[in-house]
Amino acid sequence: MSAKILIVDDEQAICDMLSFTLGNAGYEVAEAVNARTAELSIAEQKPDLVLLDWMMPGENGVAFSRRLRDQSATREIPIILLTARGTEDDVVTGLDAGVDDYISKPFSTRELLSRIKAVLRRAAPQAVGETLGVGDLVLDPVSHRVSVGEKELSIGPTEYKLLRFFLSHAERVYSRGDLIDQVWGQSVYIEERTVDVHIRRLREALSPFSYDRLVQTVRGVGYRFSTRS
Repeated sequence: MSAKILIVDDEQAICDMLSFTLGNAGYEVAEAVNARTAELSIAEQKPDLVLLDWMMPGENGVAFSRRLRDQSATREIPIILLTARGTEDDVVTGLDAGVDDYISKPFSTRELLSRIKAVLRRAAPQAVGETLGVGDLVLDPVSHRVSVGEKELSIGPTEYKLLRFFLSHAERVYSRGDLIDQVWGQSVYIEERTVDVHIRRLREALSPFSYDRLVQTVRGVGYRFSTRS
């Protein structure tokens, strides 16, 4: 499955160039002309990375980045900020807004693709087809399989998504609401106790290999996947 990248830029020529470059590199591409249309696109289908122009009409890229980081459903989405503003103060402003990387215009397509791959590898390894795991527990996003050693696990689709998210975000505590936003999606309504049901099923799938202990309940808060136990 190819990574989906959302381009947010009000200059159509820039969007066309970026879409052509990213499409040729094998990425799935969506476009938005401003923060409002970007927000609608993200709610419809969460991207693996946002390529965001700083200078846009209405809400600029820095303000939009801050807002994405303030919302549980979007705070984990990697963001690369594109801008012609390249002073040290500008770089600091962008990074303080929570962006993962910063590229000054003009830039080469080779540099852009390299930066995108590096950010995806750090923030969303499953988006670039890299396996996730701990010990001999391995999740392969390309084959969509979970295995322990030579043994393939029988695991439901929602439990697979939960495990993939946990493996990508180990040692962090997430509330049930956070998990609903991140795993099921912002536009889906389910009761929070449904999360508990799928957590239990995930633990049951992992328990024959004693990996169920890694899915930890944090009393009064939610759940954490810990690789330290």
